[in-house]
Amino acid sequence: MTTYDAIVIGGGPAGSCAATRLALSGRTVLVLERERFPRFHVGESLLPYNTEIFEELGLAPKLAAAGFPVKRGAQFHLGNGSKGTAFAFRQGCFNRHTEAYQVERSRFDEILLRHATDTGAEVREGVEVERFESDAEGVTVSLKGGALARGRFLVDASGRGNLTGRQEGLKVMNPRLKKLAVFAHFEGVRLDDDSRGGDTVIVRQEGHWFWLIPLRVDAGGTGRVSVGVVMDRADFAKAGESGEVLLDRLIAESRPVRERMKDARRDSVVHVTSDFSYRNTSFWSRRCIRVGDAAGFIDPIFSSGVFLAMFSARAAAQAVDASLKSGSDGSEAFSKYERRVRSALSIYQEMVDGFYTKPFMELFLEPRAKWNLAAAVNAILAGELEGGWRLRWRMRLFFLLVRLQARFPLVPRFSFAPVA
Repeated sequence: MTTYDAIVIGGGPAGSCAATRLALSGRTVLVLERERFPRFHVGESLLPYNTEIFEELGLAPKLAAAGFPVKRGAQFHLGNGSKGTAFAFRQGCFNRHTEAYQVERSRFDEILLRHATDTGAEVREGVEVERFESDAEGVTVSLKGGALARGRFLVDASGRGNLTGRQEGLKVMNPRLKKLAVFAHFEGVRLDDDSRGGDTVIVRQEGHWFWLIPLRVDAGGTGRVSVGVVMDRADFAKAGESGEVLLDRLIAESRPVRERMKDARRDSVVHVTSDFSYRNTSFWSRRCIRVGDAAGFIDPIFSSGVFLAMFSARAAAQAVDASLKSGSDGSEAFSKYERRVRSALSIYQEMVDGFYTKPFMELFLEPRAKWNLAAAVNAILAGELEGGWRLRWRMRLFFLLVRLQARFPLVPRFSFAPVA
């Protein structure tokens, strides 16, 4: 049996990134992907800080040639149309990267997986991993059908399937974020006709929120758009409606969404998927390291999913490569990896927790230039996770102001009620 330097479970952005990074370092890599690409996947919006990872992996020319819409910012609106704000990444004085892509994941993920093959990784599609066992020398994975594969290290990029974390009983749910998403793709959605045409648009209602992510921007000011609504699972069950009926009804009840979709037509099935937030109690085991959603899943609100997947995958690949060089079992490098990734996840977790409260939204929709607080928030939205003290103290001050806003109106209160 061939023993690979690393086996990667999953060929999504996290798995492809880890495999490519290790292959570029001269390591032998086997990628085991359960599905066959291209395949549908949600999570179409990237962050500007994906750019440096694409450049490092040699992906930038292929993605530029793919013609994906350019995302230069994000907009946030109240569902009654009374208030909104826009963040342009180029205006963030802490931002080192100012543009991202909006991607159709079936195409994007296939580009990444084929690139992993081009750089030397062995990719097997239609192969399902059932379990893993580690020992002092490496890891053995058992495949559906009875075959085995052997590697010195294992990178779990199995997504929310969370294969190794589930096997070891490490998954812990976040009881505050039991969400569900209902979404589809639509043609003919009205977009902004300027540089903001590729913006992600978020519309906040009292008990749910919408995303609108342009997948294609047409010359006439319209395009193909991913439209989804995120709500509590209990509210979905209480409504007692199909995904199609519920999505149509909630669109009609939201003024900003309704206006953009006045002439739109749905051109995909309506998907319903649970977006439960969770985190594993450990991001690594003996000779096994977890990346992306296999480490933890937060919430789709700030479009951080693909970025965090690739951020963690790059860091994991570096840890595996360092362990191969030193001949160690990875425990020291993996511990450092976990501290780094937990810090990154915590930044977005705090933002997500705030988003579901009114005091946070009241301040968030009233950005102020003072002390460059708005610029610090802008940097986090762009993906700046390691900006040092100059960002940390500003974000700590911002959340202090959020707590004060809950008691004293530092900025005007707002209401979700319909306006004339």
